[in-house]
Amino acid sequence: MQWFTALEAWQQALLASVFMYACTALGAAFVFFSAKPHKTLLTALTGAAAGIMTAASFFSLLVPALEYETALPSYLTVTLGFLLGGLFIVLSDLALSRANVRFSALGDKKCALLYFAVTLHNVPEGMAVGVAFALASGGGDILPAALLAVGIAVQNFPEGMCVAFPLRAKGLSPCRSFLFSQGSGAVEIPACVLGAAAAGFIVGLMPWALAFSAGAMIAVVCSELIPECFSGNKTVASLGVVLGFCLMMILDVALG
Repeated sequence: MQWFTALEAWQQALLASVFMYACTALGAAFVFFSAKPHKTLLTALTGAAAGIMTAASFFSLLVPALEYETALPSYLTVTLGFLLGGLFIVLSDLALSRANVRFSALGDKKCALLYFAVTLHNVPEGMAVGVAFALASGGGDILPAALLAVGIAVQNFPEGMCVAFPLRAKGLSPCRSFLFSQGSGAVEIPACVLGAAAAGFIVGLMPWALAFSAGAMIAVVCSELIPECFSGNKTVASLGVVLGFCLMMILDVALG
C-alpha cells in the first residue's frame, strides 16, 4: 500500500477512477449473458433502474452536496442546483420532441435521456473522488478518499446494468449496449483527474454539480422510467423500484 500513498494525488485519482470505471463495465458486461429480456423481466429491470437512480440521487448526490460550505446557505444552493438539473432534462425533452430527433444509436429518446443522466451524474462523483485524494495529499488521511472511491465503484456495478439492459431491450446488440453503458462510466476517469488537479476550484462547484445531476436523474426517472415500467405489471414494477432503491441505499450508506 506504501507505493500507492507515495504517488502524486492525480496518479492516485487516476488509478481509483480506472477501478471505478471497471465496476461500471463489469455491470454492463452482464448484458452478454442474457438474451433480450422478457417483458416481465424488463418491467422489473426498468423499475429497479428507477429505484437505483432515485436512491443515488439522494444518498450519492444531494446528501453530500449539503455538506459543502457555500456563499449561499447550503440548502438554497442544493435546491437551486436541483431545480436547474430538472429543468435541463424537461427542456431537453421538449426540444427533442419538437425537433422529432431520432436516436437510432441509443434505441429511442427514453434510452438517450437515461444514458445522458447517468453519464452526467458520474462527472461530479468522479470529481469528488479526485478532490478527496488532493486533500489527503496535503498531509491528511488517505483512507477516507480510498473508501469513497471503493463505495462509488461498488455503486457503479448496478448502474452499469441499469443502462445496458434498457438499451438491449430496445433492440441494440449486446456489444453496442455494453459499449454505450461502459461509456457512461468512462467519464469518471477525466473527471477524477481534473478534481485532483484543480481541487481548489472544483470544491466551489461541487454542490452545484451534485445537485444539478440529482435533479436531472429524478426528472428522467419521473418522465421516462416510472411511466415505462408501470405501463406493464404494476406489482412487478413496484417491487423493482423498491428493491432497486433498497440495494442502492444499502450500498451508499454502508460504503459511503
